[in-house]
Amino acid sequence: MTGFGRAEHATDHLIARVEISSVNRKQADIVFNLPRELSAIEPALRKLVLEEVSRGRVNVSINLEAASASTDSLSINPTRAQALEAAFTELSDLLNRPIQACSHDFLRAPGVFLFQDSGINPDQATEAIHPALEAALANLVTMRTREGVDLNADFLERLDLLENATAIISEKAPLVVVRQRENLQNRLREAEIEINLNDERLLKELALFSERCDISEETTRLASHFAKFRETMELTEPVGRSLDFLCQEINRELNTIGSKANDAGIAQHVVIGKTELEKIREQVQNVE
Repeated sequence: MTGFGRAEHATDHLIARVEISSVNRKQADIVFNLPRELSAIEPALRKLVLEEVSRGRVNVSINLEAASASTDSLSINPTRAQALEAAFTELSDLLNRPIQACSHDFLRAPGVFLFQDSGINPDQATEAIHPALEAALANLVTMRTREGVDLNADFLERLDLLENATAIISEKAPLVVVRQRENLQNRLREAEIEINLNDERLLKELALFSERCDISEETTRLASHFAKFRETMELTEPVGRSLDFLCQEINRELNTIGSKANDAGIAQHVVIGKTELEKIREQVQNVE
């Protein structure tokens, strides 16, 4: 599911700014953008994200800055500075004319001035990042929840259409056996084959044929799947994979009905049902 969240948190040492964005993906894929020196704390941050997100590609961008003026310091290497000054004095004596080192000579000479980076303390970074990450995750979840509400309404509407198609199939189902029995008897008469309605072989074949055409078991299971689908959508825990499984089972029953019924009217409503089901399955793949 898609969403976005942003938050920041300041401590005495650091200011952490966190941005989280998510797009649809069947599995959870968490990508962090962290300063390299903080790679050690990434597993703990990843665990925090996975507590709220079980599906989707999630990009987490974390920026840190010092809460006060930079603590970086500048120092001078006296040995190198004196060596540079001595070199210019020696050059003056060699050329027999005064040559003095200027400020830019010292700046360009390697190792004379040393910048000492205080670095980022992982414990201080964690103290700043955790509250910001939790707040950003809360904003992300809020946005994804609004999308979930819209998806829920769409699922219920399409589930109603599926149940209507199944109800029509159930009404037509008893007529299938009668129609197929009449068709079989008509074919036998047209072939001028004498029919003995008391013939055990004929009765056995008709019974087997009736059993093969019976779809009452499938329609009963469909009703159960529909009820379970509605029940699952009411849960507060992640339900995406459960709904995905139910869609597979509903599709299986519709396929069985279509192959067993051998009836154009029923086949038409099977197609209608599978069309609506496919629209549900496309969205369910990304549901949390």
